[in-house]
Amino acid sequence: MGRYTGPKEKLSRREGVNLFLKGFRSSSDKAGIKRKPFAPGQHGNKRRVRQSNYGVQLREKQKVKRIYGMRERQFRNAYLESVRRAKNFNSDKGLELLRILEMRLDNVVYLAGLAVSRGQARQFVTHRHIKVNGEILNVPSYEVKVGDTISLADTELKPVEVYVKSQPWLIRDGVSASVMQSPTREMIDEGIKENLIVEYYSK
Repeated sequence: MGRYTGPKEKLSRREGVNLFLKGFRSSSDKAGIKRKPFAPGQHGNKRRVRQSNYGVQLREKQKVKRIYGMRERQFRNAYLESVRRAKNFNSDKGLELLRILEMRLDNVVYLAGLAVSRGQARQFVTHRHIKVNGEILNVPSYEVKVGDTISLADTELKPVEVYVKSQPWLIRDGVSASVMQSPTREMIDEGIKENLIVEYYSK
């Protein structure tokens, strides 16, 4: 599966919100969204045209896709899986989608404080630096389950500082973390409006 390798801070500027794609830099005054709080490109600093309902839905979908570092097909498949689970469990499609995204291995590595960004977390996984229940796993999209323990194979890779706040559904313990429960909607704080994504794909 391919991944985006272009300028990351331009993605935050395009969406108009800080996507925290650059670790410490994203939280500092050097963040691109703070230095240039407008869309990239030669017309980015001009007044934006009012978006249609479709445009608002599209931008929300693009924003979430970029937060988790996913490509279009992969993201759409995650949505289709959330629809299937919602029917089976009689639950909400938006919540199921958010759970699928939050429980991705690369995202859990990031939220556990074992990497400074989701991009670095993905690299740790693909380079075989991450263990799940004591076994090396190199699939960033692997869905972590309740009770799993995620740890760094090499303790020297642990970041000096952790910039992401602790999650109530994860227990951190040095260079490892355990998944205690599936995250509820209140536990997922990424400023995501999942209803817009459901509306986008439901057309």
